Amino acid sequence: MPRVAIDAIAAFAGHVTATRFQDLPSDAVSAAKAAILDTLAVGVGGSAESGARELAELNGRWGSGADARVWGNGQPLPAAAAALCNAYQVHNAEFDCVHEEAVVHAMSVVLPVALAGAERHRGVSGAKLITAVVVGVDLAAGLGVAATTTLRFFRPATAGAFGAAAALGKLLGLDGAGMVNAFSFAYGQACGTMQAHTEGSALLAMQMGFNARNAVVAVDLAARGFEGPKNVLEGAFGYFKLFESAGSPATVAQQLGRRWFIAELAHKPFPSGRATHGIIEACLELRRRHAISADAIDRVGLRVPPLVARLVGRESHAEMDATYARLSAPYVAAHALISGEVGRGAFTPQAYRHARTQELARRIRVEAVDAGDPNALTPIEVAIDRNDGARFTTRLEIVCGNPAKPLGRDDRLEKVYRNCAAGLRPVPHGTVERLIARIDHLEDVADVGELVDLICP
Repeated sequence: MPRVAIDAIAAFAGHVTATRFQDLPSDAVSAAKAAILDTLAVGVGGSAESGARELAELNGRWGSGADARVWGNGQPLPAAAAALCNAYQVHNAEFDCVHEEAVVHAMSVVLPVALAGAERHRGVSGAKLITAVVVGVDLAAGLGVAATTTLRFFRPATAGAFGAAAALGKLLGLDGAGMVNAFSFAYGQACGTMQAHTEGSALLAMQMGFNARNAVVAVDLAARGFEGPKNVLEGAFGYFKLFESAGSPATVAQQLGRRWFIAELAHKPFPSGRATHGIIEACLELRRRHAISADAIDRVGLRVPPLVARLVGRESHAEMDATYARLSAPYVAAHALISGEVGRGAFTPQAYRHARTQELARRIRVEAVDAGDPNALTPIEVAIDRNDGARFTTRLEIVCGNPAKPLGRDDRLEKVYRNCAAGLRPVPHGTVERLIARIDHLEDVADVGELVDLICP
């Protein structure tokens, strides 16, 4: 077989294999703990969302095994199947943390795969899990940041596959060549059509699950010595030719070990697409600051970057389902202006069939304004015109939950408690307190299977 010069994927593989827990700065460790706690809680909450229980039951028919468990459900499954279900649950309510510059929900595939592997292999320490998650997020978010054009495929799933393979490969101790092979097999199975986003289909979250399952398979193949193609990023048919139309992964690879992408994750305050968050925040701010009654609103204008308009500029209608509604800017803006909040209760048939909400949503217009970056989610400008002719405006450059405008610890923990209480099998308050305490000192935990014990009561 002829020797092949390996592209930038080799640098990413080298970063994964070389990074030790001792190499991680304190802010990256703290960010990893916060992201792990947030993702576990969101995954528990997702266990009660539409299709989650049925998906777990179906996976039980497709193969036997008890390697790992479905979060908030407790059903034992083979590691790949558990990773699929948990990744679906993490993303199905659009409540998962996100790297805004990358436009990648960087934990949603990475943590389910890492924990499924940890449960299967047992005895994985908290320090090892933190390290695996950090390098996994470096891959998932790094590939998103490397892209220089807007989304062609569902990037959180496709980039997430690489990140998940990195995390599990790190836990299994793959060497550099093994990691390249794992990335190769993850790439060969990568999937994620934006048609699911366009139509507001549950397939969107399932694609997170498919890539999680495939990452487990990819690492298992690499660990057994299977060989794949090497130039999976920049080759003639590599990731940056097919899934992304252009990008510079080599530039991002040079930043690895100095830039820790996990410290750049944004935590979501609302269970809706991140592209709606600036709109919701601006509407709530204007409503509160000017005591605006929804009945007094004539029209609302939303000026947003093209990507935001593309992702969430869709019309609201009474017959939509929750997946669609979470990605409708007119709907969430109308709900926010009428109710003063956007929580899980906003995404029920009763909520989006509310006549007054739908009537207001029809008077909300979304306008795309070039932001100079095809992946930009800000700035967001909102103008509310009242029936008496008064106009109120605001502009957001940074959205709440971004590291530059972070959620406080109390707000983050309230989100954890609410999600854990919303699961298929709700986690008791005292058990959630123990989960928080264990993750606060995760580097001292001998076996991270404990974390899954706590969320599978």
